[in-house]
Amino acid sequence: MNSVILSTSYLPPIQYISKLFLYNNIIIENDENYNKQTYRNRCEIYGANGRQTLSIPVKLKQRPKCKIKDVKIDYSMNWQKNHWKSIESAYKNSPFFEFYCDDFLPFYKLKYNYLIDYNYKLLNTIICNLEINNTIRFSDKYRKDINDSYDYRYTIQPKLTLKDNSFNEVKYTQVFDTKHGFMPNLSIIDLIFNEGPNSISILNRCTKK
Repeated sequence: MNSVILSTSYLPPIQYISKLFLYNNIIIENDENYNKQTYRNRCEIYGANGRQTLSIPVKLKQRPKCKIKDVKIDYSMNWQKNHWKSIESAYKNSPFFEFYCDDFLPFYKLKYNYLIDYNYKLLNTIICNLEINNTIRFSDKYRKDINDSYDYRYTIQPKLTLKDNSFNEVKYTQVFDTKHGFMPNLSIIDLIFNEGPNSISILNRCTKK
C-alpha cells in the first residue's frame, strides 16, 4: 500500500501502531513545529485509578515555534524514575510484564538528548517485539499536503474523538478492567504487557485492510 506519515510518538497508542501493520513504508515527521498536549511527548497507560497520562518534559530551542527535531528532553526533573514507577505499578501483575520489562527499562535509565531520537529508539524496540518488518524513515522536509501518502500526523491525538475507518478497536484483558472496565486505545505497552505474543494477532484484527 502507499506510504503513511506519522508524528513522532512516546510509547504510541494502539491506533498508531496499527498503521505499521497496514502500510509498508512508514515516514516519521521530522520537520513540523512542535505541538503541545499530543502523543509526541506523552502516552496513556491503565493505572489502578484508571487512565493515566505520562508526559516527558521538554526544552524548546526557540519560541513560539520549534522544529520537532530540535526539541530536547528536560532532565531537570526525575521524570524517568516517576514514569517507570508508574508503569511498574500499572503492569507488574500483568501476564507478560516480567517477560518484556527488561526491553523497556533501559529507556528510563539512559539519557537521550532529543525527543525524536528517544521516541525512535523506543519505537524500534516495540516493532522488534511485535515482529514488524517495515521500512521506517524520517521525512526529508515538511509538506503540508501529502499527495502520495496517508497523513495521520494530526489525527491521532489524545483529545480527538477516535474516527478512523482503517482502525477497529478490539477488546482484550486488562489488569484493572474488572474495576474500571475496558479502556481503548492506550499505549501499545498496555497491549504488550497484557497479551504478549498474542498482541500481533490483536493488532491484525484492529487493522481494516
